[in-house]
Amino acid sequence: MNATSEAPGVAAVSAPSGAKTICANCGTELLGPHCYACGQPVKGMVRHLGSILHDMADTVLNIDSRIFRTLLPLYFRPGFLSTEYFAGRRVRYVTPFRLYFFLSVAAFLLIQVSFDSSIDDARARGVVHFDLGDDDIAAALTPAEVEARRDAAIAAVEKTRAAGLPDAAAKKLDRAEEKIRERAKRRLEKLDEIEKAKASGAPLPAADDDSGFTIDGKNWDPEKDPIAISWLPAFANAKLTALAKRMKENIPRIQKDPKPFLLGGVAALPQVLFVLMPLFALLLKIFYIFKRRLYMEHLIVALHSHSFIFLSIILITLASLARSWAETAAQWLTTPLGWLVTLMGWWLPIYLFVMQKKVYRQGWFFTTVKYGTIGICYTIMISIGIMAAFMVSLATT
Repeated sequence: MNATSEAPGVAAVSAPSGAKTICANCGTELLGPHCYACGQPVKGMVRHLGSILHDMADTVLNIDSRIFRTLLPLYFRPGFLSTEYFAGRRVRYVTPFRLYFFLSVAAFLLIQVSFDSSIDDARARGVVHFDLGDDDIAAALTPAEVEARRDAAIAAVEKTRAAGLPDAAAKKLDRAEEKIRERAKRRLEKLDEIEKAKASGAPLPAADDDSGFTIDGKNWDPEKDPIAISWLPAFANAKLTALAKRMKENIPRIQKDPKPFLLGGVAALPQVLFVLMPLFALLLKIFYIFKRRLYMEHLIVALHSHSFIFLSIILITLASLARSWAETAAQWLTTPLGWLVTLMGWWLPIYLFVMQKKVYRQGWFFTTVKYGTIGICYTIMISIGIMAAFMVSLATT
């Protein structure tokens, strides 16, 4: 027999020693692990499990080694990875998109865990009280209940104020106390109207809408005044009305406990930044249009810039958590860790400036002007994106 098939799943036909090995799919002579004519790999999935596990382990270990070779220059050498990529030295480092994806997932998972634990810790220590009794006041059925619930809510505010908060937080508590007193006053007036209507036999007054969802100073009613944007189709207006209605329903609940709303907003930020990143690359393309670089080159710079930002967020968050731990377990570490957090915070804008200077190779003056302008434009875009993320959280929580 002149030729025999290899093990099952091997997409090639082998011959005796010295003979050619040909592709089982198209019959072309094989010169490597893939057929250069049709692209079919020599190895398929139908083979011994041990061989497949070996390939998977090799792939994972290779990715890990490249991650470690990539992270150090990413953090300490501004612009190095981008210039290496443009020079064609790519295989030794993690690809820009994979690096961005890995660090963004890690950063936002860490942020959510840290944010969640910090809220719970603040609650446990009595520093923050979400439930100020507003809903209880609105649901009270007698004047005595209103007064009791008002006093309980004000006592919760006083307990929070006694924790020694900054001036800005203290002013917010003052406004919260005024709001509680005003709601209690309105509820007492409403109960008085109800009693007078019952005594006279008149129709009972409509229930109060305390959601705070108003348009032109009037409480918005989704049934009587649905959203109707002329240039949108009917189904889109109906969807917007349903979302707005959900937002209105969520406001009282979020006023009582904003934690789900805040966590939902943080969870939506990765998608927002993923959408904004190509726009950041477009800004680079516009401001460096005379450099005659392809848009994909600017996108590579954007991917590396955002990857550095995510890595910085991870390190700053870890250092902040370590500092919080040191406050109770090793106080001598508190000051060094505080300086470390400050240093990493300052390194972030400095790094991005130096990276822009090294990658695009312009003078200090033009780099400074473009860096500042791009920074302002992108900050506005991010602010809008963050607002959108929390609006989505309000409508879907």
